[in-house]
Amino acid sequence: MKCDICGKDGARTRRVTRSYGKGESLLVIEDVPVVSCPHCGESYLTAETLHEIERLKLLKRNLASKRPVSVVEYA
Repeated sequence: MKCDICGKDGARTRRVTRSYGKGESLLVIEDVPVVSCPHCGESYLTAETLHEIERLKLLKRNLASKRPVSVVEYA
């Protein structure tokens, strides 16, 4: 895959977990595809992925399942 930032071949898609919001409005989205380039070191989301994240955020009441999660504050 070609990197959209530096234009070199070798970019890879990896899956990550991202969180949006905080407190009661926290939404965790798993398996988000992120493009990472070993040449320039950049990681980015495609426009398609960003649109899907916005759709998921709008529909979170219908799609999300509640799970307990441990939270630790870095001090």
